Amino acid sequence: MPAPGLTSDYDYELPPELIARQPPPQRGASRMMVIDRTAGSIRHARFGEFAGLVGSEFLCVLNNTRVVPVRFFTDDGRVELLRLGEPEAGAWRCLVKPGRRARPGSTLTVAGHTGVVEEVFPEDGARLIRWPEGAPDPETSGKLALPHYIGRDEQKEDRESYQTVYASEPGAIAAPTAGLHFTPDVLAALDKEWITLHVGIGTFRPVTAERIEDHRMHAERFHVTPKATRAIADAPRVLAVGTTVVRVLEHLMAAGGGIAPGHGETSIFIRPPHAFRRVDALLTNFHLPKSTLLMLVSAFAGRDLVLEAYAKAVEERYRFFSYGDCMLIL
Repeated sequence: MPAPGLTSDYDYELPPELIARQPPPQRGASRMMVIDRTAGSIRHARFGEFAGLVGSEFLCVLNNTRVVPVRFFTDDGRVELLRLGEPEAGAWRCLVKPGRRARPGSTLTVAGHTGVVEEVFPEDGARLIRWPEGAPDPETSGKLALPHYIGRDEQKEDRESYQTVYASEPGAIAAPTAGLHFTPDVLAALDKEWITLHVGIGTFRPVTAERIEDHRMHAERFHVTPKATRAIADAPRVLAVGTTVVRVLEHLMAAGGGIAPGHGETSIFIRPPHAFRRVDALLTNFHLPKSTLLMLVSAFAGRDLVLEAYAKAVEERYRFFSYGDCMLIL
């Protein structure tokens, strides 16, 4: 049977009240659905059981990217900027809303710093904004770009809760959310290694193409150290903590046939059918309907089994998306 090729094949019904708009009261207190791919079974557990289930059988690979504040407002409150990157010193690539206030040659002032709009990129409408006398400080002037479905602005607590406890490499717009469940105690019990993938704005963008092969995947920057390379190459079995880790490992395997150190960009689009070459198990959250992340999980565990699991998660009132519960696929 050919793999489903329509975006609508990855849709499901989700009651709005199941979207987690706040983090759990305590990190690591989430529920965890456990899927056995071989048996086709689904059972319910708690994340506190994760280390015991994994044991010493797997090397857990985690993404140590750190979320940075990238959402800014002009001092008059009329324009919103979302910083996508800094292609050169003193210049930001930004999405700007409303765009009519950011035509080439216009100026925007944020936290007393005035930037000049130099260019509009036709592919996505982003602006190149240069800050002649220095750019605003993201930590003091910026806000976190929380996912739209959370439905609220950043709160003080998000600076800690929307960050993994092991985040060390600044550069992400969004958190690698499977990692939000981990506490230092759980980490201490695992055989683990780190890679870095800076999650970009594309993680929020829906698939609008009718056929999934027509979707243009976003690119994200990654880095893998020689130490991580050796550990991953030598591991009998690898458990990826999050879809971001899956993308890096499978990109490297597809590009060169093995895990190699270095840095680059990946725009790999993992969807059924995909032959996984360096991922043997996956911890992930519950993802948006018709999203590339749901397609990746379906490639790993099978579309029918994944959609059955999502239906059970709705029935059992699991919490969905970034601040929600998780799924361990073995």
